Amino acid sequence: MSSDPVCRAGVADPDRAVDFGGFVRRNGGSGRLVVQPRMGFCSAEQMRAGLVATKLAAATTVGTITLDSYTRVGDLDSVASALRDGIDLNGYPIVSRDRATTRWVLSAVQDNDFPVQIRHGSAAPGDIFAALMALRLNATEGGPVSYCLPYGRTPLAESVGNWKEAVRRFAELRATGVQPHLETFGGCMLGQLCPPSQLVAMSVLEALFFCQHGIASVSVSYAQQTDAAQDREAVIALRRLCAELLPVSDWHVVIYAYMGVFPTTDEGAYRLLAQAADLAVTTGSERIIVKTVAESRRIPTIAENVAALEHAARAAEAVPVAHPAVEAESQTYREALTLVNAVLDLHADIGTALLRAFARGYLDIPYCVHPDNAGRTRSYVDEDGWLRWADTGALPLCSLVGNGRTRRVTSSQLLDDLSYVRRKFDTAIPLAGSDCARS
Repeated sequence: MSSDPVCRAGVADPDRAVDFGGFVRRNGGSGRLVVQPRMGFCSAEQMRAGLVATKLAAATTVGTITLDSYTRVGDLDSVASALRDGIDLNGYPIVSRDRATTRWVLSAVQDNDFPVQIRHGSAAPGDIFAALMALRLNATEGGPVSYCLPYGRTPLAESVGNWKEAVRRFAELRATGVQPHLETFGGCMLGQLCPPSQLVAMSVLEALFFCQHGIASVSVSYAQQTDAAQDREAVIALRRLCAELLPVSDWHVVIYAYMGVFPTTDEGAYRLLAQAADLAVTTGSERIIVKTVAESRRIPTIAENVAALEHAARAAEAVPVAHPAVEAESQTYREALTLVNAVLDLHADIGTALLRAFARGYLDIPYCVHPDNAGRTRSYVDEDGWLRWADTGALPLCSLVGNGRTRRVTSSQLLDDLSYVRRKFDTAIPLAGSDCARS
């Protein structure tokens, strides 16, 4: 059709598997930034239109297909029922859509200049990985811990086993000339109020898990938290640990715009996104996943996604390319290294080591109610806006964080901390010390 936007996007080949990691490393870092939306639609037509709009945005972009929640938990009967009855899902049902339909969606965009990543959220991703492999889609994300603890009550041991098998099968794509790429989700962990050292440690550990099971191209994630300076310290620690510990050279860093309670004003949302872009550029990160002005209200439209992509790209271009003066062995680095080493010392198999670490409380996510999480750690936002440990539980950090317990956190204080970023960025004038006004 002559009116199809794909005519302006260029000729695409849905069977061509693009090297996701290679594309990002060529086009990101050293002041350049690859920007990516969180986008997923049930309708094949709308998903295709969203990908085309992302490709045509005034930015260096990669595409996203986010899956629906039924597919994430393996409830394919409910997917089939919804599709049969014309009920809209909250994402793209890639396992249940026939392959020809998804090929048509991808035919609008996929080529050497526009790789597509699948985002899902599943603790049992076997069917999802099988669908990706059948479609020669070679980039996705998640992890045995980060797609288990925050998302439901699947036993952690079951998730680790599921992910081990799925990753091993996914790695077999290399035998067909396709480079599979996996992104950790450990840099998020509930989105908020997890001190950066544990986010960094989880991201490194999940990347090591992927590599141990055959993946040679990875990205490590870090989610923007409550303070820009602390975030820079954390991302620099993450980059150093990856350089020291990852057994592969094909890796890059992806920054997630804030994953917690989002500003309610357009101005606040754009200021927060601009600060995330600043974080990415000043730490040498290669990619950013954006959020939109609609995050606190509803599912964003295609146009709102494109606006967020272009805003992040403009903000990144305005940031001077200079690394902040942070000590190589910062507090965040020392804590993260201690956590990683404590886990790796438990067993040579990283999946087994992760299970033992959670059983002993060496890893413990604050405010996470999953049965396999010890639930003894607590955190808080201090007077300077930094995320601190209020109680380290059994984490092996006593020598680094006082006596392991610094304060009691009340329910009202917790609620205040959860909305800290929203309040900070919804104010008309940036708070003292905030550099988000660059946007």
